[in-house]
Amino acid sequence: MIKNILLLITCCWILLGCVSSNTAELDISQSMQTVPDTAKFIDPDYYIWGSSMVEGSDGKYHLFYSRWHKSYGHNAWLTHSEIAHAVADKPLGPYKHVDIGLPARGKNYWDGLSTHNPTVHKFGDKYYIYYMGNTGDGKVMKGFNFSHRNNQRIGVAVANSPYGPWKRTDTPLINTSENNNAWDALMVSNPSVLQKADGSFLMVYKAVAKKAPLPAGGPVVHLMATAKSPIGPFTKHVDPVFTKVGEKFPAEDPYIWLQGNQYWAIVKDMKGAFTDSGKSLALFNSQNGFDWHKANMPLVSKLEINWQSGKQKVAHLERPQIWFKEGKPAILFCAADETREHSYNVHIPLIEIEKLK
Repeated sequence: MIKNILLLITCCWILLGCVSSNTAELDISQSMQTVPDTAKFIDPDYYIWGSSMVEGSDGKYHLFYSRWHKSYGHNAWLTHSEIAHAVADKPLGPYKHVDIGLPARGKNYWDGLSTHNPTVHKFGDKYYIYYMGNTGDGKVMKGFNFSHRNNQRIGVAVANSPYGPWKRTDTPLINTSENNNAWDALMVSNPSVLQKADGSFLMVYKAVAKKAPLPAGGPVVHLMATAKSPIGPFTKHVDPVFTKVGEKFPAEDPYIWLQGNQYWAIVKDMKGAFTDSGKSLALFNSQNGFDWHKANMPLVSKLEINWQSGKQKVAHLERPQIWFKEGKPAILFCAADETREHSYNVHIPLIEIEKLK
């Protein structure tokens, strides 16, 4: 009897050890370093929003970012955004604009008038920009132009070099579902993609349903999709992720990655659904990439930037994108602003700056 009890206890300890070894701990907030005052990409003539960086075979660092002219106002991201390209000698910058990666190409294309919120990857020997594109009437409005907002779709552009040329498709990579009851019946946008250990690809994307009155629709959710190739076709999974009971729009802008045997995501917490800090950036993890849970240490950042010259509170800190060094998160790129009159991108080191030189 005693031997059986000891055997049962031993088995339980082994099982607990296996479980704990598969449950990694990650506290992004504690790895965030002081931000050099120069680690800021700003242009006096343009709003700058989401940015994503990849290291090129030329040894340079290539930043792809959303921009639109200040004269149009903040909400012109819907109608006049373009994905531009900047280059730096060091991963924290300073970055210098060099060209337009995905310019407007005519309203008859599904992404012909606006390209926005890029996330860039190198898979194999090619570069891939996943992005939101749309078309519409082209009118700048103080509020939302719903002819553009509801035409948001997801695309991918492919090139052999970060300098392009970028090959775009005549149809979206991810389109809305034909079923009017689907979670993504109204519009889809803001993709984030990772490559799994087996070589396949996992995407998370923002979706809006038609379950609430149009033109806004709702609720706003996030869905997963999988593919064997970086250019698809992607198979959608029907269950929303990053949700909270009673909330119609709890999260936005998820960035996903695989680290060790865990999947991780940083999301924009819209108003404190997942942290005690109100609007913030929050951390999630998953064992399989489909079932997501709030991490044990969920707070990534409040609405503040810890510059070398001092802390600064901001109105928005969004569009998290990570650049990795030797497989570990090294820089967190975020869109930021103090008011809606102007915006920029900040590059937050997650390891000591000396290690990035």
